[in-house]
Amino acid sequence: MPSPSLRPVEPRSERPVADPSRVQAVALIIIAFAVVLFLLVQARFMLISLVTAIVLFSLTSDAINFIGRQRIGPLHVPNWLASIVALVLISTALLLLTSIVLAQVNTVLTTTLAYTERAPQAVAALFAWLGPDAQLAVFDSLSNVNLSGYLRTMAGQAGGLMQATVLVILFVGFLFAERVWFATKLVNFVGDPVQADRISRIVGSIIRRVNRYLFVKTMVSLVTGAMVWFVASLFGLELAVALGIITFILNYIPNIGSIVATGLVALVTYVQLSEPGPTFAIFLIVGAIQFINGNVIDPMLMGRALRLSSFGIIISLAFWGAVWGIPGMFLSVPIMVGLMIVCSEIPALRPIAILLSREGLPEPETQGEAIRQAAE
Repeated sequence: MPSPSLRPVEPRSERPVADPSRVQAVALIIIAFAVVLFLLVQARFMLISLVTAIVLFSLTSDAINFIGRQRIGPLHVPNWLASIVALVLISTALLLLTSIVLAQVNTVLTTTLAYTERAPQAVAALFAWLGPDAQLAVFDSLSNVNLSGYLRTMAGQAGGLMQATVLVILFVGFLFAERVWFATKLVNFVGDPVQADRISRIVGSIIRRVNRYLFVKTMVSLVTGAMVWFVASLFGLELAVALGIITFILNYIPNIGSIVATGLVALVTYVQLSEPGPTFAIFLIVGAIQFINGNVIDPMLMGRALRLSSFGIIISLAFWGAVWGIPGMFLSVPIMVGLMIVCSEIPALRPIAILLSREGLPEPETQGEAIRQAAE
């Protein structure tokens, strides 16, 4: 009998075995992220106040150092005196600003409650061109909305603003009390004076860029709010001052704030005047003001160092808005600036910094400082 043909036995394909240490590391990262996210949500009131205090402290830290270096003959301003004066000025400004905001919020809420019955009919009239059935459907939908309940809830949330202001002032006071020892603590904590100096330069870069962002944003928002107040006054709106202040505040929220402010001005105009012509006119005027100030003047004053990715800003806005609500939207850009600078100094995280920048990341701060020192 002929011997059967022998076929070569093909080896079985073995699936690659996952590295247990890598799986464990990924699992630990996911668990740590979930724990941090949980803590961010649960301690949101305390953390928002702390981050706001750090931002305010960074705004005045350079000014205090500058005042401390000044001399009048043999005399100079001691750091403790400059810190006390700065704390008093910050406390006064915060309490005054909070009082103004609360007064304007109460004015808006009181006036809005008076317009509550007129608002559904005025908004439904905008859909009259779709036919009486569509107009009636919109009117019925808006009539079922408990607008008064929402407004009272907002008033209750605004009442907590004064508590947050007091807590911010306390945090700023503690930071001023400890600022003299920051450099010594950093050297002792790191254990390497060179590395401590590098970290100090990175922190200084974050403070300078956040200060520049807040200064430019404040100036642009102030001009925008004043222009909106002027336009609202020309149209005879009762809430002209309140709309100007609200526009000023909302412009700190990137992208979304200007849209909400423009829509709010148009809605108040239509509810009060009940005429589509003036409403459309003020919508176009305020929209043009927001577009020119936000898309032309603002980027021109910010400079290349703060040209963040628009998509990155939206992601940061959505994340911090979901975690901390409206205060998180205000703090999203300063947090993003700090994250971008830190990632630019760590080679493994530099791709993240490049994604966060609009035109590709400039050189890290430590390299830029070395180049500037060599040029001098």
